[in-house]
Amino acid sequence: MAGLLIAFEGADASGKSTQARRLAQRIGATLTFEFGATPVGSAIRSILLDPAHTSMDDRAEALLVIADKAQHVAELVGPALARGETVISDRFTASSTAYQGYGRGLDRAVIESIMDFATHGLRPDLTVLLDVDLALARERLGDDIDRIEGAGAEFHRRVRDGYLELAAADPDRWLVIDAGGSVEQVAARVDAAVDSWLAANR
Repeated sequence: MAGLLIAFEGADASGKSTQARRLAQRIGATLTFEFGATPVGSAIRSILLDPAHTSMDDRAEALLVIADKAQHVAELVGPALARGETVISDRFTASSTAYQGYGRGLDRAVIESIMDFATHGLRPDLTVLLDVDLALARERLGDDIDRIEGAGAEFHRRVRDGYLELAAADPDRWLVIDAGGSVEQVAARVDAAVDSWLAANR
């Protein structure tokens, strides 16, 4: 595929959606998100996030999340990259490894294998991780939380640790950005880091 895929990752309330949208506007990229960017994905999202689904098995959750990725790549991401576009996705494959692998404790090798099947092996050229203190993230969320946001502090600690481990293992394709401070302060960090990466890699 001829295009460039940049993913934004991070904890809920890290500001990744805001920063992904901002960067897409600045560099003229196609903006998308997971999960729920397609009609099929939207139906999956409503099931995944409904707080009433307290009995959902962790494996069922993982399979639903990855099913969304399959549709996302088939319907939106793959065609855009084939047209040579730069695509910025608010979450992509690393979120499943972090949330369902590290967070839920499922076999990460199995998750990676299923994701490769779902996405035809597609991985981001660059992943921007917005790392935020979990107490600050919880404060930003407020009281209106979905099923995954309400999974508990220990779950979210494992997710954050997982993200940082993934970033440390592949420093050429990950940027870790301090997500504390104002939107403008974080944006300045994102712009500087991404522009430097693009200059070195494109």
